[in-house]
Amino acid sequence: MNIVNKLTIRHLRKNRRRTLITIIGVIISVAMIMAVSTLAVSFLDLMKRQSIASNGEWHVQYSDVTKEQLETIAKEESTSKLVVSRDRGYAKLANSQNKNKPYLFVKELSEPGFEQFPIELSEGRLPQAANEIVISEEIKNDAGVNYRIGQKVTLDFGKRVVEGYDDQLRQNDPLAKDENGVKEELVIEDSQTFTIVGVIKRPIWESTWSPAYTVINLIEPNLLSNDDVVDAVVVVDKINRSLYKTVEQVASENKIETIKFNKELLRFYGVTDNDELQRTLYSLACIIMVVIVIGSVSLIYNAFAISVSERARHLGMLSSVGATRKQKRDSVFFEGAIIALISIPIGIVAGLGGITVTFLFINSLIEGALGVTEKLEVVVTPLSLLLACVVSLLTIFISTFLPARKASKIAAIDAIRQTQDIKLSGRTVKTSKLVRTIFGIEAEIGLKNMKRNKRRYKATVFSLVISIVLYLSVSFFTSNISKSAQLSQDGINFDIQVEVNENDLTNEELQSLTGLTGITDYSIQKKMQLMAPIKKEAWPKELHDIMENEQSQGDTYDFVINLYGLDESSFQRYVEQIGANKNDFEDNSTINAIVIDEIKYQDYRLGKFVETKAIEMTPGEVLDTVVMDDDSEEEVSHQQIKIAALTDQVPMGIMTSGVGALEVIVREEVLEQIIKEDVSDSVQTNLFINSSDPMETQKALEAQVSTTTYVYNVSLQKQKEEQFIMLLSVFTYGFIALISLISVANIFNTISTSISLRKREFAMLKSVGMTPKGFNKLINYESVFYGVKALLYGLPISAVVMALIHWSLQGPFSYGLMVPWMNIVYVIIAIFIIVSSVMLYSIRKIKKENIIDGLIQENI
Repeated sequence: MNIVNKLTIRHLRKNRRRTLITIIGVIISVAMIMAVSTLAVSFLDLMKRQSIASNGEWHVQYSDVTKEQLETIAKEESTSKLVVSRDRGYAKLANSQNKNKPYLFVKELSEPGFEQFPIELSEGRLPQAANEIVISEEIKNDAGVNYRIGQKVTLDFGKRVVEGYDDQLRQNDPLAKDENGVKEELVIEDSQTFTIVGVIKRPIWESTWSPAYTVINLIEPNLLSNDDVVDAVVVVDKINRSLYKTVEQVASENKIETIKFNKELLRFYGVTDNDELQRTLYSLACIIMVVIVIGSVSLIYNAFAISVSERARHLGMLSSVGATRKQKRDSVFFEGAIIALISIPIGIVAGLGGITVTFLFINSLIEGALGVTEKLEVVVTPLSLLLACVVSLLTIFISTFLPARKASKIAAIDAIRQTQDIKLSGRTVKTSKLVRTIFGIEAEIGLKNMKRNKRRYKATVFSLVISIVLYLSVSFFTSNISKSAQLSQDGINFDIQVEVNENDLTNEELQSLTGLTGITDYSIQKKMQLMAPIKKEAWPKELHDIMENEQSQGDTYDFVINLYGLDESSFQRYVEQIGANKNDFEDNSTINAIVIDEIKYQDYRLGKFVETKAIEMTPGEVLDTVVMDDDSEEEVSHQQIKIAALTDQVPMGIMTSGVGALEVIVREEVLEQIIKEDVSDSVQTNLFINSSDPMETQKALEAQVSTTTYVYNVSLQKQKEEQFIMLLSVFTYGFIALISLISVANIFNTISTSISLRKREFAMLKSVGMTPKGFNKLINYESVFYGVKALLYGLPISAVVMALIHWSLQGPFSYGLMVPWMNIVYVIIAIFIIVSSVMLYSIRKIKKENIIDGLIQENI
């Protein structure tokens, strides 16, 4: 070790406070990098495990393949595991107590399928031969049929068909009914005797409205005949972008017509067939990394820049005794290496420790709130660890580069006299007379000091600007990610839908269902469709684009009006929810309605999720609607609907349509009047329910309603969407918290050190008679100057970064720019509070020091 490095180590030891602050700054930076990379990897790992727990671990399904094609797929290099699957068919379940589930559905899986699919054994064992089956425990619990393990059952298989309907019904299709009852029939095709060897929990892939209970049988691929047709479910060896092309090539070569990808699982591996989405993911990843690096560099750079300023005299002395520019520069790099060796391991451990504690806290919240089956686990991959180390070393190198160059250029005389940071000229420190007139001499002194110490002043403002940009960019980024996630979901806001066929239930009977145990909220709706010619000036932008692309002429477009009538209590709750005036809906002489003017939908034509205006109209305007006859498709009558309120909030159970349609909400009695006047028979009635126990509520409903009323339990899908949004929120708010922490640390580090370096200046001001009151005014004005200057630079730069983030998301998503006004207000308030607090904290220490000690201050 050369003498310069030895002196550098001695300097670090003597300046323990400065060294400790620098180390803490680097630890925070490294911990943030490690925490973010670990959070991202752990989050994706959770989503993979949750997807596998829900839908099984598979990547590709080749449908309707022959034995020869199956053998070819098995030999493919990309095939890691192969599961043979076949839907054997439906069989009657004798004595079923559930009139909506009169069947057994037999699904055949090869032995690997028992591991790859979420099959949970409750009792007994899994099938080991082709004549053995396991049955769902719901057959006993729900249907009331008590099969025993070891019992032999003979099942007559067939397919469900409806007269006049070409395709056979699948397990996701509910029991087909009409006003006369069940209208489907079971066409028997085969028969076989099985031995029951086990009982399983209801498979998650079995919809609650499915007409059959699941039974699983073992299929042995080597016993298949050449005429048999099965599904090949494949786990691929390597998951990468070429997967889609490889699979399509295999399907083409083997003349397989239908393939299906497990897109939900694949997207958590970062693999998607949507180029726009892939571009978005990469651009967002780059933005995140740039934000992290900029934040880290700003924090570490300031630490080393201040360290070099403090070491100026020390470096000047070295120069005076023969130290070369290279030796002085290398001494700063050596200091960075020492700091890195100490800080990076501690930072990595701190980041992992912080994430572990966060996960322990969050898991209990998620499990209690949503009943998530999987838990967040800390996942550290070699790549994430390497990435954290490389990025940390890179940021330390970048942070030390400029201070090292500055150190190499320090002249011996300037350094010893300590004049290198202060370059004076008359124009440099000139201030406006208005400053002194309005704010006093203290403000003028503070402003002159900033002009005189430009480097230190710029470093502080730079630190504040970076903090503003980081916070606003990250908060805007996370809100946009949440918005995009919400757009990509179906937006289900209810647990159960009861679809009532005509004359099944009266209004009183439907209302009585809402009193069943477990129901926490409900909405009774009636719906009919109208048409309304809308003039061109009221069209949304997307409709203009569509009409231009299709070269369609005309100044009007016939909008589909989905008119919903809500029961009185639901309507009143909805009016309160959107903040509308109840009195606007009391006038029965006109049809006053609420129009949902902001819609979200998936545009398959462009391959993106869109949020836009549904119509460009204002409250008070009128929709001139036309009621059509369902049979003759002729106009029956006209109805004028006055827009009493516009909102973007959707009532329970309603989902917005695409461009060219409107969702219009009225009171049920208003809709009833229209139905009565126009003798319309195209009215749909639905009851939407939220329940504390959806499964039990479903059973209670099915026991109350007739066989022609459908009950759809979508609570699992709703829960799945809520889980995704909540888990995403964990990631985004965690990211904001880390960025906020590094921003505050950056500001504190920069300002507190800047103040400590000004001990001599403050001592001089006191020595010439500045009072404590005047001294406080000086500090307050400096805080204001720092804050205003930082905001003048930080807000415009943040606006540019936010515009870039918004642009990067506009491939697969389309929605307006959301200006985060509240976050801007928060950051303005926070900047002044943080700057003032840090300066007052730092000044409190200096006030206690003796004036003589301050005047002879050495930065050691």
